[in-house]
Amino acid sequence: MRKKTKGVYASKMKRATHMLFYRRHQKPGVKGWELHKALGADYPKVLEILDDYLKSLDLQVKTVFEEEKTPSGKPSLEELGKARFYITLRGELAPKESKMIGWRIDDLAGLAVAIAHIISKKGQAPRKDVEKLLGEKLPGWKVGFNIDRYIRYGYLQQDDNDQLYLDWRTRAEVDEKALINLLLRSEAQTTLPSEASNEENGEEGVEEQEEEENL
Repeated sequence: MRKKTKGVYASKMKRATHMLFYRRHQKPGVKGWELHKALGADYPKVLEILDDYLKSLDLQVKTVFEEEKTPSGKPSLEELGKARFYITLRGELAPKESKMIGWRIDDLAGLAVAIAHIISKKGQAPRKDVEKLLGEKLPGWKVGFNIDRYIRYGYLQQDDNDQLYLDWRTRAEVDEKALINLLLRSEAQTTLPSEASNEENGEEGVEEQEEEENL
């Protein structure tokens, strides 16, 4: 019985792999209800086994709740049915690897800034505001080009009112919390030296003033 169960899960894992790796819709990935229909009600267990198998390849099965907020506890089968599942990297791309996929460091930095800004504005921001922000980091001609590229690649989406939102690829590939923390640490590192310099200047000013008073 145990051997038969193992064989059943192996067969389901193979089917799940085919569904997740091969694109069948405009968006990659598979909805939970599709997996439920093809694999049965135990598809979350199948994905758990597949995820463990993919660790050695530095890949993972990522669950993204597109239309609803991420459940605070363990999601129900009904909630998982509305989610989308992707195969994504488990680790991070090295700088050399990012060049291999056609992204320059400044393009990635611009994407990070755009995503972080939209997150800070509770999930949406006028395109003109994002363009103004990126204009401080990138050449003017490249700002509109890059935003269109982020939209085309599925990281951002834009509505008829020129409002920008996060799209499926950001939800699937980007750890939003880690990104915000990284940017905050980076900002702190760039501001601390000047603050320290001001403090030193202030201390020197106090010492000079005390010397003058003693004279």
